[in-house]
Amino acid sequence: MAEQSSRALPLTGNQLKMLALITMTIDHIGSRLFPQILLLRIIGRLALPIFAYMIAEGCVYSKNRKRYLFTIAGLGLFCQIVYYVFDRSLYQCILITFTCSILLIFSIRWAEEKPVWYRLLLPPCVLAAVLFVTEGIAYHVPSSGFEVDYGFAGAMLPVLIHLMPTRQTKWMGTALGLIFLAMQSSVIQWFSLLALIPLALYGGKRGKKGMKSFFYLYYPLHLAAIEGIAMLMQALT
Repeated sequence: MAEQSSRALPLTGNQLKMLALITMTIDHIGSRLFPQILLLRIIGRLALPIFAYMIAEGCVYSKNRKRYLFTIAGLGLFCQIVYYVFDRSLYQCILITFTCSILLIFSIRWAEEKPVWYRLLLPPCVLAAVLFVTEGIAYHVPSSGFEVDYGFAGAMLPVLIHLMPTRQTKWMGTALGLIFLAMQSSVIQWFSLLALIPLALYGGKRGKKGMKSFFYLYYPLHLAAIEGIAMLMQALT
């Protein structure tokens, strides 16, 4: 009965991803082009929770774990190379954050299929590595400018969602994770809790097929477009 009611909910995974893409784009437009318009950044707070939830879902339903991991990691590394070439920035984008999430989730799932000592060793080792990458480098070498978007808490959000056994507990896990993030971030991060509304309407279905490439390519392409507009605006002023 619970499964049937879940399936009857109106939003599919693709629709949630489209909402996340739209709010993310608005956020990046606000960040790069119109930093004085706070509303754009507030709207953008909806993107992270939805993407985190979809990453957790992707780790469950992906038919090829390695390809899923390498696709996210590859796109993230490509973006970071571009960032560094043009801005000399070592600020790591959200794709690097989610790469850490996927690594930890897959280490847990892989260890479950192995003898018990794998479970005792592999996930804690990966967790320590993720903690070092997301927080340790910035702490020990602050002058490097190395920082991971949303830090360790952001990387753990999809993991927390993944570990929850039911749709209801995943929703509650998302809420708890967002509250924790908001408590250690700026005031506008509390608006990320608004993403719980569309997530509550998610029925568990993927939606229309054939959109995977679009979702993967959109991230670097929209960043390039926004950066191009920013350069044009600077040239005209």
